[in-house]
Amino acid sequence: MANEEKTQADNVTEAQVAEETVAAQPEAAQADPDAGMQLDVAELMQQLSVAQAEAAKVAEFQDQALRAQAETQNIRRRAEQDVEKAHKFALEKFANEMLQIVDNLERALDAADAEDEKIKPLREGVEMTLNMFVSSLAKFSVEQIAPQPGDAFNPELHQAMSMVPGGEVASGCVVAAMQKGYTLSGRLLRPAMVMVAQ
Repeated sequence: MANEEKTQADNVTEAQVAEETVAAQPEAAQADPDAGMQLDVAELMQQLSVAQAEAAKVAEFQDQALRAQAETQNIRRRAEQDVEKAHKFALEKFANEMLQIVDNLERALDAADAEDEKIKPLREGVEMTLNMFVSSLAKFSVEQIAPQPGDAFNPELHQAMSMVPGGEVASGCVVAAMQKGYTLSGRLLRPAMVMVAQ
């Protein structure tokens, strides 16, 4: 009889443990053991979509940061180029004013009679002054464009004042230069005025 009571007590204890275990599991899992896994998969999928959204935001922020960095570099590069051009071409207006003086000195030399002994010292003084002006301008990258008869006409450096019969000069070439041209650091200040052979 004692054995029977002990067996009944063991059966009651096992039944209580089984009931507690079943009560501890979610209802969906009790009904279907695969439901617990489905809950976990659904939760993981939700976490994955949240993580993907956050990763997309991070990628967008990184893209914006790269674009901002590139824009900053472009602005810096443009500013450096502007400063370089300002240094290079700051003398442009001043050089243009000086060219008028050079032109007048050249006209004075052309007008002076080289054979007249009385004018010879004056002519030499004007020549020296002209040479000083031209060499001073050259120190600041102002270069002369002095086309010679027979040189090919270059529309980037020459301005055609008229078309004349070329004679011995080939068609499309310079017959005579009426006024010299000048460049500043390779950029055209003033084109040379020329007559071109037809």
